[in-house]
Amino acid sequence: MTILTRLATSLNRKDEQPNVELARKVVDEADKEAIQELIDNVAHKDKNIQSDCIKVLYEIGALEPELIAFHAQTFIDLLDHKNNRLVWGAMTALDAIALVNPQVIFSALPTILEVADKGSVITKDHGVNILIKLCSMDSYSEKVFPQLIAQLENCPTNQLPMYAENAMPIINGNNRTVFVETLLSRLIEIEKDSKRKRVEKVIKKLS
Repeated sequence: MTILTRLATSLNRKDEQPNVELARKVVDEADKEAIQELIDNVAHKDKNIQSDCIKVLYEIGALEPELIAFHAQTFIDLLDHKNNRLVWGAMTALDAIALVNPQVIFSALPTILEVADKGSVITKDHGVNILIKLCSMDSYSEKVFPQLIAQLENCPTNQLPMYAENAMPIINGNNRTVFVETLLSRLIEIEKDSKRKRVEKVIKKLS
């Protein structure tokens, strides 16, 4: 029985549960051959197979990122795919492995950010998460933090509270002022009271 026969599509299932269970099984067995089969089949002629494979891969990444970190370049290459499901799935996988394979991901940041800027909300969310994770590492923080600030300056106000909250752990004495000033500058744009209060709470905690 190959991996493809265990995918939701092959089982005539409309839900994702078989894919989630398959990811857990691959992780439990540290099955690198299965992972390679999934990688090979993100290029399958059947879009449903493509979608299932990328789903299993990023679910594996969420559980054990080291198992898919070797395939970072494959995920980067998928960012310009015509199938949007593969694009945001690949960005999800890159987010999962950002702390494990930071060098490759840092090198691909121009592509990652370009795709995030023009992509779906999910794509952008994971792009910002990648920036935050790189900022948590001394080797990259100085170069990446200005790019995170640029995202905070230009992102939709609906996303700003989540980005601000997620970034809090990487804020320190060196970058606190510019981070807080960036959030303050956007408060007037936030129409929804609940979202504005979330940003104000972040500002208060850091001030």
